[in-house]
Amino acid sequence: MIEAPLLVKKDGRREAYSALKLKNGIQAACQKRPVSQSQIQSLVLKVERKLVAKGSSEVHSEIVGRYVMSELKKLDEVAYVRFASVYMTFREVNEFFQSLESEWVK
Repeated sequence: MIEAPLLVKKDGRREAYSALKLKNGIQAACQKRPVSQSQIQSLVLKVERKLVAKGSSEVHSEIVGRYVMSELKKLDEVAYVRFASVYMTFREVNEFFQSLESEWVK
């Protein structure tokens, strides 16, 4: 377990970082994809290192989500889209597609 900052949720609540919760979210996105448990664990560790490197006592959950999406995009495109569809809040399907389009152009 790392000494990670508190997560500030979208609604302002604060909660302790949970590697297990992060891993479970990534595993859900990678379900039935050619992604090994060691790749998932490596991704979790990369995100944890970034959190610790920030040096803050608190970090917004949005930042964690962006870190995960950045790493998933490199690892597996389908898992990236799955994670993004759950992580990001959209009012309609077109917003989702526009967001993904802008991410792929980068």
